[in-house]
Amino acid sequence: MNKKTNITIGSLFAGIGGIEQGFLDTKGYEVLWANEIDTRACKTYKNNFDHKLFEQDVKKLNTSLLQKIDVLTGGFPCQAFSIAGYQKGFRDERGNIFFEILRFLDELHPRIIFLENVKNLQNHDSGRTFSVVKHQLEDRGYHLKYKVLNSAEYGNIPQNRERIYIVGFRNKNEFNNFEFPQPIQLTKTIQDFLDSEAEDKYYYNDSKYYSQLKQEIKKTDTIYQLRRVYVRENKNKLCPTLTANMGTGGHNVPLIKDTRDIRKLTPRECARFQGFPDSFILDNSLPQSALYKQIGNSVSIPVISVMARQIKKAIYPL
Repeated sequence: MNKKTNITIGSLFAGIGGIEQGFLDTKGYEVLWANEIDTRACKTYKNNFDHKLFEQDVKKLNTSLLQKIDVLTGGFPCQAFSIAGYQKGFRDERGNIFFEILRFLDELHPRIIFLENVKNLQNHDSGRTFSVVKHQLEDRGYHLKYKVLNSAEYGNIPQNRERIYIVGFRNKNEFNNFEFPQPIQLTKTIQDFLDSEAEDKYYYNDSKYYSQLKQEIKKTDTIYQLRRVYVRENKNKLCPTLTANMGTGGHNVPLIKDTRDIRKLTPRECARFQGFPDSFILDNSLPQSALYKQIGNSVSIPVISVMARQIKKAIYPL
């Protein structure tokens, strides 16, 4: 591949485009197409990207319609393997989506596969699930490297978000050249990502839990969570892992004390904790719960970017 030629990307399970944003933030990449089934996520996606988006079920996407690409990416549905979910794995329809990735590999033959999933994928079902993933990819000629990376250690983002990253290369030399990034110092704090105040709707002063929250939430330099019957302080001064259901109430809502009162994080603040720039368009015509879901389902963009740089180094070693 000529260094002047962009490395081309095709993306499955694109969500709102976090993986694509991470690769595009790294010079030398071009996204040719992406696929996403969720109509609300597609709306956000199209507000921010110009390349072709196939808005349909991945099972119905005809590969003959797709341009050949160098890298196939996918943050395939993780709920089936998540500790926070039911952990049904391949018995869950969302887990079975993995086998659709294999169809795209068989028909498009990308030189590189890049996958992101929850940390628990590696240990799910006593390691048997991950063994299937590995063997299926290796049987198709991919040499694999994988590692769990935390956003707080590799992305300079104060969010405790551990995800497994799987990179597969057809070319053995590129595989040998690839190295995972080294940890970097966390220099940013929670306050760097927060607004001093927010709209009224984000505050908890009308909540039935308000008196309890008022008693427990005293600090302004960390994030709390309401765990149904008690309030948890994140003493590591990191944002807890943002989840898809954090906008639905319950124990998944990250809470802070700002200069005004106690409130939950806004969608924009959550987007910052995933590494999205403020220029990234969040469609306020969508329900708040949908925005929280989109962001919680997304990825840590700075970690994706550093992985993209390492992949590029493997293709074009100095």
